[in-house]
Amino acid sequence: MSLPDGRRRRRVIIGHMVRSVASAALLTWLYYAVPLNRGVGVVTVVTLLAGLSLFGAVVVWQTSAIARSEYPRLRGVEALATAVPLFLVLFSSVYFLISQEAPATFSEPMNRTDALYFTVTVFATVGFGDITPVSEATRALTTFQMIADLVVVGVVAKALFGAVRVGLRRKGDDDGPD
Repeated sequence: MSLPDGRRRRRVIIGHMVRSVASAALLTWLYYAVPLNRGVGVVTVVTLLAGLSLFGAVVVWQTSAIARSEYPRLRGVEALATAVPLFLVLFSSVYFLISQEAPATFSEPMNRTDALYFTVTVFATVGFGDITPVSEATRALTTFQMIADLVVVGVVAKALFGAVRVGLRRKGDDDGPD
């Protein structure tokens, strides 16, 4: 079902875009605001695994919401704007904690922005430049992130886009603007 008029169309599109930007901004703000000073240990690993489980739950929930949505394409964009920043912030937090506790595990000590930069560099597969993992543990974690990145890009994106197709078929609208 396409949007009936230009005014409603703009309102719906703007609403989805505002929620998308707000979601990414909130996750980024939380990354900088939450105290990360507990060091690295079992709690860090458990927290990362719990965060990745939350990420998986968000993707499953978003996939279902997309398929049921009146505007599946817009809902798909919103899902990506929530899921990807959550994924990146999880790894950035761990890299930051590791760097604070053992600065020699990377080629240079990292603040939060550096850790986010490093995480996005790994996610975007643009290669390493100024910051590289040096220790065996950080190389292993970075390798784990690379594999998880492939899963996010391949499987998760395919699931979300598949849900968009299901939602469009459900509506009987395979070529509308939403």
